[in-house]
Amino acid sequence: MTATPLAAPVRIHGPEHDADPRRSYDLLRMQGPVGRAEISPGVVVHLVTDYRAALDLLHDTDTWSKDTRPWMDRVPADSPLMPHVQWRPSLFFADGEQHAHLRSVITDSFSLLDPHDVRNLTFRYADTLLQQFAADGEVDLVAQYAQQIPLMVFNALFGMPDEYAQRLLTALSGMVSSDPQQMALGAQTLNEYLTTLYGTKAQQRGHDLTSWFIDHPNGLSPEDVLQQVIIVLGAGNEPLTNLIASTLARMLSDDRYFGSLTSGNLPIQHAIDEALWNDSPLANYSLHFPRYDVQFHGAFIPAGSPVMVSYAGANTCPHSNPPREEHRSGNKAHLAFAAGPHACPARSTAILVATAAIERLTSYLPDITLAVPASELSYHGGPIYRSLTALPARFTPLQPGRVTR
Repeated sequence: MTATPLAAPVRIHGPEHDADPRRSYDLLRMQGPVGRAEISPGVVVHLVTDYRAALDLLHDTDTWSKDTRPWMDRVPADSPLMPHVQWRPSLFFADGEQHAHLRSVITDSFSLLDPHDVRNLTFRYADTLLQQFAADGEVDLVAQYAQQIPLMVFNALFGMPDEYAQRLLTALSGMVSSDPQQMALGAQTLNEYLTTLYGTKAQQRGHDLTSWFIDHPNGLSPEDVLQQVIIVLGAGNEPLTNLIASTLARMLSDDRYFGSLTSGNLPIQHAIDEALWNDSPLANYSLHFPRYDVQFHGAFIPAGSPVMVSYAGANTCPHSNPPREEHRSGNKAHLAFAAGPHACPARSTAILVATAAIERLTSYLPDITLAVPASELSYHGGPIYRSLTALPARFTPLQPGRVTR
């Protein structure tokens, strides 16, 4: 009996994919609910683009493991993918009791945050950023707003003074650079930030996430505490930046929202829901490995083979999405935050920060509009993220001092 030849993998990295990811997902769907995708040069995974198949995988912890260690030798050490898949002692790569042990630290600690305080924090940092460009009449809403506000909020939630937020921005910017020296400097800066953070909170607790991680009854080691901080940064910063930017792009390029900035038509939450459905800020991730050979939605997957979920592909799947396009606003069935035991534990906080950041900007700059046609906006980010390169906008300048806390 002749084995069925494997389909050629669809490349989901590089300029062609960044320009038109839906074409990539359409090509993958031609292979079935589970296709073969190249996520980095020479690195091929099975990618789930079907909504129902994605839910089946994300809820089945008996068949699937999150431990990447047996697979790591197949990823080149210098691959840009490595920071996203390299095993760490964190809930991202843990199964069973260990995952539950680490996840409860995150969920319990985030439950102690007062939503009113988080909202006010976001307003305060939004005002700080607005003061820097409100008199100019123009702004790049990615570099000058969406990229900065999440780290300012996270830095405060970790319990550090405001001036340390810039160190976080410098560290993470360097670590995603293509320049090896900048990458090394970014890693060093992040390590220095984490060392200072833990030393400060170990000496004197506060009303913050780091202190709650340290004091959690699960008894984390210092290394485990810092892994929780890294997970919050890694899972929260880039997706939240992308969500704020893509929602603003949607609002500023769609007449239904443009009118709402001054006359009240469609609410911000509607735009956020549409962005989460149609431009998932975390496009493809959730790396899983079958514990044994498995037939999964028509695909044979050998034990230990990497399988990823395409949140973007599943959300836009034409065959099995639950709500129709016109019914998606307010519907939380999208997979932008994953699902099942490994679903994002800080979903409500992320939505709160995004909503407050967008609300503050549009209330102070009610006539803000895109400075270029929406068709000229470009994206980058490769296989994991869907990120705007820039979001140029213009507005009537405010007099100095008009943005007040």
